[in-house]
Amino acid sequence: MHETRVRTTAPERAVTAPRTRPAGPLPWLTAVGLAFLVLQLVVVVPGSGLGWDETVYVSQAGGNAPPAFFSAPRARGISYLVSPVAALTASTAVLRIYLALLSAGALVGALYVWRKVLPTPVLVCAGAFFAGLWPTLFYGSAAMPNPWCALGALAATGWVARPRADGTGRREAVGAGAAVALVALMRPADGFWLALPLVLAVTVVPGRRRPGVCAALVAGLIAGCAPWTAEAYTRFGGVGARLHRAGEIQGGLGWNIAVDDHLRALAGRTLCRPCDIGWESPGTALWLVLLPLLVVGGVVVARRPGRGTAALLAAGTGLSMALPYLFLVGYAAPRFLLPAYALLSVPLAECLIHLFARASNARRPGGVALLTLVLAAHLTAQLLVVTHVVRVSHATTARFTAIAGALNRSGVRPPCVISGADAVPIAYYAGCASRQTAGHDASTTPAALRKAALRVPTAVLVAPGAAPPPWAGGRRAVLLPPGNSNSAYRGYVVLPAVAMDRTDQARRPR
Repeated sequence: MHETRVRTTAPERAVTAPRTRPAGPLPWLTAVGLAFLVLQLVVVVPGSGLGWDETVYVSQAGGNAPPAFFSAPRARGISYLVSPVAALTASTAVLRIYLALLSAGALVGALYVWRKVLPTPVLVCAGAFFAGLWPTLFYGSAAMPNPWCALGALAATGWVARPRADGTGRREAVGAGAAVALVALMRPADGFWLALPLVLAVTVVPGRRRPGVCAALVAGLIAGCAPWTAEAYTRFGGVGARLHRAGEIQGGLGWNIAVDDHLRALAGRTLCRPCDIGWESPGTALWLVLLPLLVVGGVVVARRPGRGTAALLAAGTGLSMALPYLFLVGYAAPRFLLPAYALLSVPLAECLIHLFARASNARRPGGVALLTLVLAAHLTAQLLVVTHVVRVSHATTARFTAIAGALNRSGVRPPCVISGADAVPIAYYAGCASRQTAGHDASTTPAALRKAALRVPTAVLVAPGAAPPPWAGGRRAVLLPPGNSNSAYRGYVVLPAVAMDRTDQARRPR
């Protein structure tokens, strides 16, 4: 019998599926950014015009009119941001879409900085809360500095909050310094109130001392303030003189409790100055009343998973950026608190995610449903308010456009000069230069205006019920479209300009 040998082969290697790395927070954050973009494009952008402040910023870079007077409190950061579009086209729609795309992308980027500090659910919740606020939605596509201060502050704090284990920390230093520079370029005061707690955090707090990050924060603040500082010496006689003039324009900086003003303004007032209105819709401010409690709760619950320091840093920095507007400025505008809202969204999200997880782990579907309904009601209220704000904004810009059109049809066409009531935005829509002889935007004298009237059509807008200034020497008045709900018409006085004389001669019968 022959022995049969069975040849065995080497054992085959086990076929294992390749390991896949978790997708991370980027897809979820991208979804938040896309939702933010879509809401802006659907609710805010269609039919919108430029507001008063926007016409000042955009006119510095191009747009529809010569540069408007740039007053002491303003900084040129937003003008730099819109210049690529404003220099090419005067289309407000194109500018709005450009800014909406930028703000949505910047929101994703600012939240992504926190990816090594916060879990994905907290990041998504923080982004959704901030993006869902009506001031964020309304100003996301606006040529205004406040949303960029908010996103820059969120990014800067995220860079500082990142753990020290990431190499030498050079990336964190560069990122934090660049973000602070962006905020300071937009609003130097906001840059200071942002850098202050962050510098303290990396110099005083034990275990988080990082000289490189501290140096980067200070350098970023100085670099961001450099254009404003240089302009202070070239136009205002120095930093002290510019700060003094800025304080005068803002009604004097000092101890002013404006907390109640901000609560009332959340009903849909873009500017509450003076804020002597009643409580139109108290429910719209309920979330702001609850915000401090939720933030404190978020800081407390974040300690267990080891994120308490990051939550406390975000809360402290947000409080720092809110303090001047709550206690030093005597009026309110919801956009002022956007940086604080962006930072406080981090501990707020910690608290909300904890509440949802606790209700879910305890198998209490009623609790989860209640939390969901509360958040849905909050978002619905924000959408209702932003719809109201958009409607009011459209009516205001439509009025400015109608008055500008009436001026153009009356012979006040570029090149031209407009002064008087609401001259800044109306001049922008008319394609004229705006020049004021008094007030915050005072940039000329009555004699200079009369001299300009000898060369180009010059108009003085007269508020309803007011008389033209005695120095105008107007030769004719023209009725303009309705001014506001309290008056039927505005009047304007045309100063004796050579161009107007020629127009009148051409109309005379021969």
